[in-house]
Amino acid sequence: MRIPFPGSLARLPFRPYFLALFALCAGELCFGVFYLQEVKGLEPCPMCIMQRCALLAVGLIALAAAVHNRGPRIYGAFVTLAALAGGGVAVRQSWLQLNPPSIAECGPSLEYLMDSFSLTELLPKLFRGAGDCSAVDWTFLGLSIANWGLVTFCGIVAVTLWMILRRAAR
Repeated sequence: MRIPFPGSLARLPFRPYFLALFALCAGELCFGVFYLQEVKGLEPCPMCIMQRCALLAVGLIALAAAVHNRGPRIYGAFVTLAALAGGGVAVRQSWLQLNPPSIAECGPSLEYLMDSFSLTELLPKLFRGAGDCSAVDWTFLGLSIANWGLVTFCGIVAVTLWMILRRAAR
């Protein structure tokens, strides 16, 4: 089955697509960590941390695919699975933001964790994040961080499915 695509993009080898996916993931992770978390002071919730882990997995798999430059369909399948996992978390968080529970269920605040636990107990809990998963602390063009995560993961799935289904460049 051949999927049509405009112009010369369909004739490009797989490596530039995987490098672009890696760059997208690296850029989004840097934006989330360095700008939203450090500059804006937003604490990531546990679902945000899970989405970051999925984005990191997509980026690392894409980088491995670009470096290895063999078996693009297999790497594409793994990228798709990681993006589907991240997208599933983004869907759940978006739903929580539209239908917030009466009590926040995402976990205690960072201050509470630092006061209550030793460093060895605190590090695993920090990885789980802090904050309310149903809170909308930042928006761009009317979409929350979870909504943008969902858009990103859907785009990644669409591109990798197209890459899996297209013929390799000659």
